[in-house]
Amino acid sequence: MIELVKKTLLAGVGVAALTKEKLEEVAKDFVEKGKMTEQEGKDLVKDLVTRSEESRQELQKQIGEKVEEILKKMDLAKKSEMNVLKQEIAELREALKSRES
Repeated sequence: MIELVKKTLLAGVGVAALTKEKLEEVAKDFVEKGKMTEQEGKDLVKDLVTRSEESRQELQKQIGEKVEEILKKMDLAKKSEMNVLKQEIAELREALKSRES
């Protein structure tokens, strides 16, 4: 029964979108209706919160990788590279000023 509930929640709502409070609310509802014990409800919440966090982390990782991939394809300069260039320009300007004096 618990596995069916887990699968239903994971499939129906999407584990990455579930909050701990929502999971606790669903588990409490099942306990009140006698479909699972209080301990099973706690175990369910703990398991789903862990899965939810893992899914969130994986999603963030995948998004980060995609953003990096897109930025590489766009061949944009990084902020750190721009800062190096700004410093070099400032140094060249100072060198030119010194020669003009």
